[in-house]
Amino acid sequence: MRIKTTTLIAGATLVLSLTACEGGSKSGSDTPRPARSTEPTAAATTEAPEADAEVGTLPDMTGKGLQSSQDQAQAAGFYNLHSHDALGRGRVQALDRNWKVCGQIPAAGKHPTDVKIDFAAVKLEEDCPNNDQGSTDPQVSTTMPDFTGKSVKVARESLDSSTSLTVTDASPQDRMVIVESNWQVCTQEPAAGTKLDGRPVTLTAVKFEESC
Repeated sequence: MRIKTTTLIAGATLVLSLTACEGGSKSGSDTPRPARSTEPTAAATTEAPEADAEVGTLPDMTGKGLQSSQDQAQAAGFYNLHSHDALGRGRVQALDRNWKVCGQIPAAGKHPTDVKIDFAAVKLEEDCPNNDQGSTDPQVSTTMPDFTGKSVKVARESLDSSTSLTVTDASPQDRMVIVESNWQVCTQEPAAGTKLDGRPVTLTAVKFEESC
């Protein structure tokens, strides 16, 4: 009978041990967890309202130096600043202090401070043209434009990039045409109005202070 008593005691001990384990912490892997919502919260779906654009007063820069104009525009809160060659030669305003403002877009007055400001400029020793000749970029054409009197740079930009272009000095000096914005076209081949369709183009040119 001792054997049976020992067996009963061992069985009771095992049952108590299993019961104690099941009654432990509910953080185990067998404990069901609440499903996590995949819907965005109200805070996540609410977009922040756009702040009203700031408005500033843009001064009239006409006749002022380009560098001073840019500084004054920034002081007024405008930073989206651009400039172009008012003579339409496509020159870059590399040293702003050597250029002066002929006009501006937009005109002086109240504007959003993030508006694009574009100054039409010429070099200090030059006269402003009656009309801004550089306000639009050259447009690529399928027919030969009339380049007479225009800068070689503008002529090149008006041709398809695949066009074979040859530029030579129209004077007897046989100079190399290096800074193309400083040279004006004298003659061209083919003639204006000719359909290009891949035809090579030949230009002769002299410097702008010279006569063809």
